[in-house]
Amino acid sequence: MSSEPKISTVNIGIVGAGLMGQLAHAANYATIDECRIAAIAEHKPERRRLVAERYGIPRTYSSHEELLGDAEVDAVAVATSRPKIGPIALDCLNAGKHIITEKPMAATVEQAKILVKAARDRGVRYAVGYMKRHDEGVQTAKKIVDELLQTGELGEVTFVRSHCFTGEFYCNIDGQIITDEKTSESSQEWAIAPDWMPNEYKQKYARFLNVYCHNINLLRYLLGRTPEVKFVEFKQSDGQVAVLDFGSYAAVLEAGSLTYRGWDEVTEIYFTRGRLRIEHPPGMLRNVPAKVELYKGKDLLHEVYTPVCGWTWAFRRQAEAFVRDVQEGLEPIASGADALEDMRLVEEMWRQQISKG
Repeated sequence: MSSEPKISTVNIGIVGAGLMGQLAHAANYATIDECRIAAIAEHKPERRRLVAERYGIPRTYSSHEELLGDAEVDAVAVATSRPKIGPIALDCLNAGKHIITEKPMAATVEQAKILVKAARDRGVRYAVGYMKRHDEGVQTAKKIVDELLQTGELGEVTFVRSHCFTGEFYCNIDGQIITDEKTSESSQEWAIAPDWMPNEYKQKYARFLNVYCHNINLLRYLLGRTPEVKFVEFKQSDGQVAVLDFGSYAAVLEAGSLTYRGWDEVTEIYFTRGRLRIEHPPGMLRNVPAKVELYKGKDLLHEVYTPVCGWTWAFRRQAEAFVRDVQEGLEPIASGADALEDMRLVEEMWRQQISKG
């Protein structure tokens, strides 16, 4: 734990009042006792006013630059369009504000390095919105994996499978304030892909990074290691495969999408004598954590263990963790420095795909 003095109440600033800014961030921070939303920045004036009224936010600003001039704001949650996240995050960090942003943290390794350096130089907490790490089911699974690796009860890890075919992420979630305002937003944007990448690949890369960085991040979190990229086949956007080398075993990432009223995402870790399976819910399905199943096999006997989690939501737990990290000066479990490794892996995947032609 840091020697920094504990902050009794964290004053949060929200940048961006779209669906995610409202329902994944403001709605959660507004109900956490240890913090208060002190200000919101949104370029649409009517939406800004209505959101502030709903969540009892005392001060509103038309830009993040104005919000950063608010001395009362301790930390900022950034939920804007992807190309704007990086430059806004950099401004927040340079202003000495703790931040949490939506994922991915940036679009390139070089952009991400700039952000990580700024956070380190200013000594502030920098969290990236990999809310799945905060899912109660995922954290239960993480404890099980750590224990199995330590005790060797089920032998060694032999294979890992991460499968994500997207469906309905938003789950008809309600409560968003929508206005028909037409305004121009002048915030700076960063490139959506590396300079070395041919133009015909950039949109495909940006979509892959936005969706499947979650799965790469989860693999690294659960297994406690960063793999090497051994093989990719990304020709078809609705069915992509990557093989990752974790040293003594391989992991396969299966990425795609389909027309589906549901969400098809599973992580499976195979051991010599068993298997851990995590079934992940769609992100905006409130109060439904991941389902965990542990299979233990020995000779002709077997045991299936299904730990029960509470009715919790990953986005709510992420907000609570960020407030706690700021209060106590803790390093977030999904820090910017850690997320930089996801950026490296995704870029390497696409380097290999492009080299194949």
